[in-house]
Amino acid sequence: MHIPDGFLNMTTVAAAGVISAGGLGAAVKIAAKKIGEKQVPLMGMLAAFIFAAQMLNFPVAGGTSGHLIGAALCAILIGPWAGVIIMSAVLIAQALIFQDGGLAALGANILNMGILAVFGAYFIFRAAAAMLGDGRWAKLTGAAIAGWVSVMVASLAAAVELAASGMSAFEVVGPAMLAVHALIGIGEGLITVLVVSAVMASRADVLQLERI
Repeated sequence: MHIPDGFLNMTTVAAAGVISAGGLGAAVKIAAKKIGEKQVPLMGMLAAFIFAAQMLNFPVAGGTSGHLIGAALCAILIGPWAGVIIMSAVLIAQALIFQDGGLAALGANILNMGILAVFGAYFIFRAAAAMLGDGRWAKLTGAAIAGWVSVMVASLAAAVELAASGMSAFEVVGPAMLAVHALIGIGEGLITVLVVSAVMASRADVLQLERI
Protein backbone atom coordinates (compact mmCIF):
# COMPACT_ATOMS: atom_id res chain seq x y z
CA MET A 1 0.00 0.00 0.00
CA HIS A 2 2.90 2.37 0.79
CA ILE A 3 4.01 3.85 -2.55
CA PRO A 4 7.81 4.10 -2.80
CA ASP A 5 9.68 6.91 -4.51
CA GLY A 6 10.09 6.65 -8.27
CA PHE A 7 6.61 5.32 -8.99
CA LEU A 8 4.79 8.66 -9.29
CA ASN A 9 5.51 11.52 -11.68
CA MET A 10 6.11 15.03 -10.40
CA THR A 11 2.62 16.25 -11.29
CA THR A 12 0.99 13.54 -9.20
CA VAL A 13 3.51 13.99 -6.36
CA ALA A 14 2.84 17.74 -6.28
CA ALA A 15 -0.94 17.43 -6.50
CA ALA A 16 -1.12 14.78 -3.78
CA GLY A 17 1.28 16.78 -1.61
CA VAL A 18 -0.81 19.94 -1.85
CA ILE A 19 -4.06 18.11 -1.08
CA SER A 20 -2.51 16.26 1.86
CA ALA A 21 -0.93 19.40 3.29
CA GLY A 22 -4.29 21.18 3.05
CA GLY A 23 -6.12 18.25 4.63
CA LEU A 24 -3.62 17.93 7.48
CA GLY A 25 -3.68 21.68 8.08
CA ALA A 26 -7.48 21.66 8.28
CA ALA A 27 -7.37 18.66 10.63
CA VAL A 28 -4.97 20.41 13.00
CA LYS A 29 -7.10 23.57 12.99
CA ILE A 30 -10.36 21.72 13.66
CA ALA A 31 -8.86 19.38 16.26
CA ALA A 32 -7.31 22.30 18.15
CA LYS A 33 -10.80 23.74 18.70
CA LYS A 34 -12.47 20.49 19.78
CA ILE A 35 -9.85 18.38 21.49
CA GLY A 36 -10.24 17.69 25.20
CA GLU A 37 -8.08 16.16 27.89
CA LYS A 38 -9.57 12.70 27.33
CA GLN A 39 -8.88 12.66 23.58
CA VAL A 40 -5.16 13.46 23.86
CA PRO A 41 -4.07 10.17 25.52
CA LEU A 42 -6.42 8.24 23.22
CA MET A 43 -4.76 9.80 20.17
CA GLY A 44 -1.35 8.83 21.52
CA MET A 45 -2.41 5.25 22.24
CA LEU A 46 -4.01 4.88 18.81
CA ALA A 47 -0.88 6.20 17.08
CA ALA A 48 1.35 3.81 19.02
CA PHE A 49 -0.95 0.84 18.40
CA ILE A 50 -1.28 1.51 14.66
CA PHE A 51 2.46 2.13 14.28
CA ALA A 52 3.23 -1.22 15.93
CA ALA A 53 0.39 -3.12 14.25
CA GLN A 54 1.47 -2.00 10.77
CA MET A 55 4.77 -3.82 11.36
CA LEU A 56 2.92 -7.15 11.54
CA ASN A 57 2.01 -8.70 8.20
CA PHE A 58 -0.55 -11.43 7.65
CA PRO A 59 -0.47 -13.80 4.66
CA VAL A 60 -2.76 -13.25 1.67
CA ALA A 61 -3.36 -15.51 -1.33
CA GLY A 62 -0.65 -15.84 -3.99
CA GLY A 63 2.30 -15.31 -1.65
CA THR A 64 1.38 -11.68 -0.93
CA SER A 65 0.84 -10.24 2.52
CA GLY A 66 -1.06 -7.38 4.06
CA HIS A 67 -1.12 -5.42 7.29
CA LEU A 68 -3.49 -3.24 9.27
CA ILE A 69 -3.92 0.33 8.02
CA GLY A 70 -5.83 1.54 11.08
CA ALA A 71 -7.81 4.29 9.37
CA ALA A 72 -11.17 2.78 10.33
CA LEU A 73 -10.10 2.40 13.96
CA CYS A 74 -9.22 6.10 14.11
CA ALA A 75 -12.45 7.14 12.42
CA ILE A 76 -14.60 5.01 14.72
CA LEU A 77 -12.86 5.63 18.05
CA ILE A 78 -11.95 9.31 17.84
CA GLY A 79 -13.27 10.79 14.61
CA PRO A 80 -12.02 11.66 11.11
CA TRP A 81 -10.06 14.87 11.71
CA ALA A 82 -8.15 13.46 14.66
CA GLY A 83 -7.73 10.32 12.55
CA VAL A 84 -6.05 12.32 9.80
CA ILE A 85 -3.52 13.66 12.34
CA ILE A 86 -2.85 10.21 13.81
CA MET A 87 -2.44 8.50 10.46
CA SER A 88 -0.23 11.29 9.12
CA ALA A 89 2.04 11.04 12.17
CA VAL A 90 2.32 7.27 11.74
CA LEU A 91 3.05 7.50 8.00
CA ILE A 92 5.64 10.26 8.46
CA ALA A 93 7.42 8.27 11.18
CA GLN A 94 7.40 5.10 9.06
CA ALA A 95 8.82 6.96 6.05
CA LEU A 96 11.58 8.62 8.07
CA ILE A 97 12.55 5.69 10.30
CA PHE A 98 11.89 2.60 8.19
CA GLN A 99 11.77 4.05 4.65
CA ASP A 100 8.31 2.46 4.44
CA GLY A 101 6.96 4.53 1.56
CA GLY A 102 9.00 7.20 -0.19
CA LEU A 103 9.55 10.71 1.11
CA ALA A 104 8.55 12.24 -2.23
CA ALA A 105 5.49 9.96 -2.27
CA LEU A 106 4.60 10.83 1.34
CA GLY A 107 1.86 13.22 0.25
CA ALA A 108 0.25 10.48 -1.84
CA ASN A 109 0.51 7.94 0.99
CA ILE A 110 -1.04 10.39 3.48
CA LEU A 111 -3.78 11.21 0.98
CA ASN A 112 -4.58 7.52 0.39
CA MET A 113 -4.27 6.02 3.88
CA GLY A 114 -4.49 9.08 6.10
CA ILE A 115 -7.31 11.08 4.52
CA LEU A 116 -9.38 9.12 1.98
CA ALA A 117 -9.32 5.86 3.97
CA VAL A 118 -10.21 7.65 7.22
CA PHE A 119 -13.12 9.63 5.80
CA GLY A 120 -14.32 6.68 3.72
CA ALA A 121 -14.45 4.53 6.86
CA TYR A 122 -16.09 7.29 8.90
CA PHE A 123 -18.95 7.86 6.46
CA ILE A 124 -19.52 4.12 6.03
CA PHE A 125 -19.63 3.63 9.83
CA ARG A 126 -22.07 6.51 10.19
CA ALA A 127 -24.23 5.16 7.36
CA ALA A 128 -24.26 1.69 8.93
CA ALA A 129 -25.30 3.17 12.29
CA ALA A 130 -28.12 5.08 10.60
CA MET A 131 -29.40 1.93 8.88
CA LEU A 132 -28.69 -0.74 11.53
CA GLY A 133 -29.12 1.19 14.77
CA ASP A 134 -26.87 1.77 17.80
CA GLY A 135 -26.66 -1.75 19.23
CA ARG A 136 -23.49 -3.76 19.78
CA TRP A 137 -23.84 -5.96 16.71
CA ALA A 138 -24.81 -3.01 14.55
CA LYS A 139 -21.64 -1.19 15.60
CA LEU A 140 -19.46 -4.24 15.02
CA THR A 141 -21.02 -4.83 11.60
CA GLY A 142 -20.41 -1.20 10.72
CA ALA A 143 -16.81 -1.51 11.95
CA ALA A 144 -16.22 -4.56 9.75
CA ILE A 145 -17.60 -2.87 6.65
CA ALA A 146 -15.78 0.39 7.40
CA GLY A 147 -12.48 -1.48 7.78
CA TRP A 148 -12.91 -3.26 4.44
CA VAL A 149 -14.01 -0.10 2.64
CA SER A 150 -11.06 1.91 4.01
CA VAL A 151 -8.61 -0.52 2.38
CA MET A 152 -10.49 -0.51 -0.92
CA VAL A 153 -10.64 3.31 -1.02
CA ALA A 154 -6.90 3.62 -0.30
CA SER A 155 -5.96 0.97 -2.89
CA LEU A 156 -8.21 2.55 -5.53
CA ALA A 157 -6.58 5.95 -4.93
CA ALA A 158 -3.11 4.39 -5.21
CA ALA A 159 -4.12 2.73 -8.49
CA VAL A 160 -5.40 6.05 -9.87
CA GLU A 161 -2.13 7.78 -8.90
CA LEU A 162 0.00 5.04 -10.49
CA ALA A 163 -2.07 5.17 -13.67
CA ALA A 164 -1.92 8.99 -13.77
CA SER A 165 1.87 8.72 -13.46
CA GLY A 166 2.04 6.43 -16.48
CA MET A 167 3.26 3.38 -14.55
CA SER A 168 0.49 1.21 -15.95
CA ALA A 169 -2.91 1.56 -17.57
CA PHE A 170 -5.70 1.85 -15.00
CA GLU A 171 -7.42 -1.12 -16.66
CA VAL A 172 -4.42 -3.18 -15.53
CA VAL A 173 -3.34 -1.69 -12.22
CA GLY A 174 -6.86 -0.94 -10.96
CA PRO A 175 -8.26 -4.48 -10.97
CA ALA A 176 -4.93 -5.88 -9.74
CA MET A 177 -4.81 -3.53 -6.75
CA LEU A 178 -8.47 -3.97 -5.87
CA ALA A 179 -8.37 -7.76 -6.16
CA VAL A 180 -5.52 -8.30 -3.70
CA HIS A 181 -6.70 -5.55 -1.35
CA ALA A 182 -10.22 -6.98 -1.26
CA LEU A 183 -8.61 -9.90 0.60
CA ILE A 184 -6.42 -7.65 2.75
CA GLY A 185 -9.55 -5.64 3.59
CA ILE A 186 -11.09 -8.73 5.17
CA GLY A 187 -8.17 -8.82 7.60
CA GLU A 188 -8.57 -5.09 8.23
CA GLY A 189 -12.26 -5.57 8.96
CA LEU A 190 -11.61 -8.45 11.36
CA ILE A 191 -8.90 -6.58 13.29
CA THR A 192 -11.10 -3.48 13.45
CA VAL A 193 -13.97 -5.54 14.87
CA LEU A 194 -11.71 -7.21 17.45
CA VAL A 195 -10.33 -3.89 18.71
CA VAL A 196 -13.71 -2.12 18.74
CA SER A 197 -15.25 -5.13 20.51
CA ALA A 198 -12.49 -5.05 23.13
CA VAL A 199 -13.01 -1.33 23.67
CA MET A 200 -16.76 -1.85 24.02
CA ALA A 201 -16.16 -4.56 26.63
CA SER A 202 -13.51 -2.78 28.69
CA ARG A 203 -13.83 0.97 28.04
CA ALA A 204 -17.27 1.63 26.63
CA ASP A 205 -16.90 5.26 27.74
CA VAL A 206 -14.35 5.76 24.93
CA LEU A 207 -17.11 5.29 22.38
CA GLN A 208 -19.09 8.04 24.10
CA LEU A 209 -16.39 10.67 23.56
CA GLU A 210 -17.07 13.44 21.09
CA ARG A 211 -15.68 12.59 17.67
CA ILE A 212 -13.23 15.14 16.35
